[in-house]
Amino acid sequence: MAGSPSGDATVAPVLSTIADDNVFTLQKYEIVEKERLFYLGSHCLEDLSNTIAEYYDIDELIHYLETHDNLRRVTLQFPDALVQDASLVTQLLQQKCHDNRQFWVLADTAYSACCVDEVASEHVNADVVVHFGDACLNAVQTLPVVYSFGRPSLDIAHVAAQFKKAYDKESKICLMANAPYTRHVKPLYDALKSEYPNLIYAVTNKKMKGENCTILGEPEVTEQEQPLYTLGNRVFFSDAGAAESVKSEKPIDDDYHLFHISIPQDPHLLFLTTQFQSVKLYDPKTSDVTEGPFPSLMKRYKCMHSARTSGCIGILVNTLSLKNTRETINALIELIRSNDKKHYLFVVGKPNVAKLANFEPVDVWCILGCGQGGIILDIYNEFYKPIVTPYELTLALNDEVTWTGDWVLDFKEVLHDIEKQTKNSDDDEGDDELEFDFVTGKSVSTSRPLRQLRHLELEPAGSSSKELTRKSTSDGLVIKGTVSTSAAHLQNRIWSGLGSDFQEQEQYEEEGATVEEGRVGIASKYEFDVGQARQKL
Repeated sequence: MAGSPSGDATVAPVLSTIADDNVFTLQKYEIVEKERLFYLGSHCLEDLSNTIAEYYDIDELIHYLETHDNLRRVTLQFPDALVQDASLVTQLLQQKCHDNRQFWVLADTAYSACCVDEVASEHVNADVVVHFGDACLNAVQTLPVVYSFGRPSLDIAHVAAQFKKAYDKESKICLMANAPYTRHVKPLYDALKSEYPNLIYAVTNKKMKGENCTILGEPEVTEQEQPLYTLGNRVFFSDAGAAESVKSEKPIDDDYHLFHISIPQDPHLLFLTTQFQSVKLYDPKTSDVTEGPFPSLMKRYKCMHSARTSGCIGILVNTLSLKNTRETINALIELIRSNDKKHYLFVVGKPNVAKLANFEPVDVWCILGCGQGGIILDIYNEFYKPIVTPYELTLALNDEVTWTGDWVLDFKEVLHDIEKQTKNSDDDEGDDELEFDFVTGKSVSTSRPLRQLRHLELEPAGSSSKELTRKSTSDGLVIKGTVSTSAAHLQNRIWSGLGSDFQEQEQYEEEGATVEEGRVGIASKYEFDVGQARQKL
């Protein structure tokens, strides 16, 4: 028939203009094997099963499970970089465990990958969590935890050669690495200490892991190694003879340099840059030494000033398992209220740009998360509103602007600062004053929306009004006795949704638009389009 569609019309069109191997790589398995080489070693493909078993200390893990017969439901938590090994690890455990234990793989963690995902484990009523890869060692509140950092391969001779190119022999240097590569720090120290007398090294802090936690393949500390001081989840050591010469009153001397094996996550990297004179990173994947660019502390100073003039603060909970989380939330709420600012509490899982963009009334976010990987620094300015830490918020809400250059991530120290700040704060009953915003260069009058409640009579005598929401004298909205910044924001929008202006705009026609039948069908073949095609025939 003339005008009828041809036989090729039923074939789906090509959605890509370039469909070669450069765009679509189908050999995903080969890519996975290539990514394994830098941490499993160059000979891992010859006997991958035994290499995986040795890397994750599977035999020691099985011995732990057999000696704890009450742990029947086991969850295996993997970070994104190691989730490719999850199926092999699970298969090895099922083969070597001769009892009826159940295993679940937690691949997509609820919050930071370095933290133990207690929330996901409770979904399957787990008895124990086995955490693989790098870990922050923050205390876990409910479940027993077994840490398997792994045994990554590292060419000590090559690292030592790169180290000697970067530092003079009289320099004060600290060796550090993430949890998996920490086992190589002491051998590297032994290879360099004869030429570098002011060299110290750091290992994981065993005291942070808690009573119900076990670390597989943990190296023992000899009597010749003397602990110097503690910094976060690391303990610094040196030989007994050199311990007295490097000790100081401060946790870290200002003239110490850091040589770090592996690339830390941005929050932890920013913290390290505030503790050492300089930081150099050795990337085991590329075998190169980098010196930056690193996250900037100046941007944190800018975000702190944005929080100072904000009227609505969103408390973003990015962890549910860290110690003192609940106490920190309550202390922050009290601090925000004492500064006449509005707050909202959010738990959204893993935060991203799209999630936080849904809450327009929030002027600034205060994120509570793990100091190693749970803090969003927004290096590339992707988020619509500034994001600060609890410590930065305490600085912002101080009467006097102070900036020491420190970057505190410990909730316990933040709680101490908030307690001291709330005790010294004085109630200001004066008139509303404009506050100068150093970021925008303008004066702000909306930085304290709750101050109006002190002079606002919400329910006049003899009033019979039962409205839940009513306007205040300051052009805000009052809901149940408090100013709602979100409702005021919605009121000031030009368009606030279908039908929102139907009752207020009397000049509009009450009948509205005529209801008509819309399109029917699926996007690729609406019935309206089919009808037009038939009319053309």
